Amino acid sequence: MRVAKWNAVAGLTAWLSIQVAFLAVLGVGGARVAEGAIPVSTLVAFLLYLFYLLGPVGQLVQAATQYQAGAAAIARIGEVERLAVEAAPALAASTLPVVDLRRGALDPAEPASVEFRDVVFRYRDGLPLVHCAVSFSLPPRGMTAFVGPSGAGKTTVFSLIERFYEPERGEVLVDGKDVRDWPLDELRASIGYVEQDAPVLAGTLRDNLRFAAPAATDDELHRAVARTRLDGLLARMPDGLDTLVGHRGSTLSGGERQRIAIARALLRHPRLLLLDEATSQLDAVN
Repeated sequence: MRVAKWNAVAGLTAWLSIQVAFLAVLGVGGARVAEGAIPVSTLVAFLLYLFYLLGPVGQLVQAATQYQAGAAAIARIGEVERLAVEAAPALAASTLPVVDLRRGALDPAEPASVEFRDVVFRYRDGLPLVHCAVSFSLPPRGMTAFVGPSGAGKTTVFSLIERFYEPERGEVLVDGKDVRDWPLDELRASIGYVEQDAPVLAGTLRDNLRFAAPAATDDELHRAVARTRLDGLLARMPDGLDTLVGHRGSTLSGGERQRIAIARALLRHPRLLLLDEATSQLDAVN
């Protein structure tokens, strides 16, 4: 807001100053010429000086505006740097399990159970509760849907499972173990999460699919593509998996971006798959 105000004030002030200067030179100079105090050539010379000053004055105003924009950007960078970071558990290397990000942590063949026990959560003090004594239990196998109006706390359930936030009270358990007792890398390596936004990065289709599973083979990539009905898209791409998708997937439709995100999650073979309205832009067949 401060940058926008500065832009408005600086631009208007510079424009008014130039116009006032022209009027002053014409008025005073014209009167002096009429009195015979100065020749017309002198008046013309002063008007030319004003024209020559237009460029430098404009550059000064632009430089001041750019400084304000840069100062605002630096302030935002400082805010990000001051954000709290997740503390990595200080465990000895010998006690850390070997985590294969492509296959998931622990036993990749066994899905994970989820349980909420009297979970109470709000995003910060002073805000209303999002969850108030929420309890449910999900078995290791099967599919469960959370259905409710916008703002009911569905995405917050996923955020608590991923341990992006921690509940005020209660417990969130994965495989019967509180998520606060899991090492973060091990917990998140076991989970596949497809966000509603379905981000696709600049690069090739192969890069996007292998983003979280760098060891995936071409056969696995093609199986994931077929499973998410992207084989038609792949057939239209001139370079196949090596086709560039553009900045934020600008060459793709919303549904294609969502299916790429789903395929990316499936390539990890997660023990627990979280889908946050991941099919909102897909038709019934897909």
